[in-house]
Amino acid sequence: MTGSNEALAKLARRVAEEAYAPYSHFRVGAVAVGPDGETFTGANVENAAYPVSSCAEATAINYAVSQGLRKIDTVAVACIDAEDVEGAYSCGRCRQIMAEFDVETVIVTAGDGSEVREHTLDELLPHRFDL
Repeated sequence: MTGSNEALAKLARRVAEEAYAPYSHFRVGAVAVGPDGETFTGANVENAAYPVSSCAEATAINYAVSQGLRKIDTVAVACIDAEDVEGAYSCGRCRQIMAEFDVETVIVTAGDGSEVREHTLDELLPHRFDL
């Protein structure tokens, strides 16, 4: 784990504090990092009609794309309400969104004191849809 991974994990945890999660009570924050190091943050935003909720990873990536990015190097995600890092991994939909924008590295963590794990997207989504 690098120092920058820990810094990204810390930022993702801080962003998770702003999540709107009255249904799941799992506050998630994410940071998308572009090739030049610029960061874009997002938190999960739930809705009573669950399918229209937005995951933190999707929010951060959509924000980056809306600012002109078409490649994202790294996504860091933190679920501060998970008991451990196992409860903080991105859902399949978010993994596929990451694939669309060529994410190489995924950093996963939970609350303060949780370990910080680094994975390639190939490890997390080995048979993704691709054109």
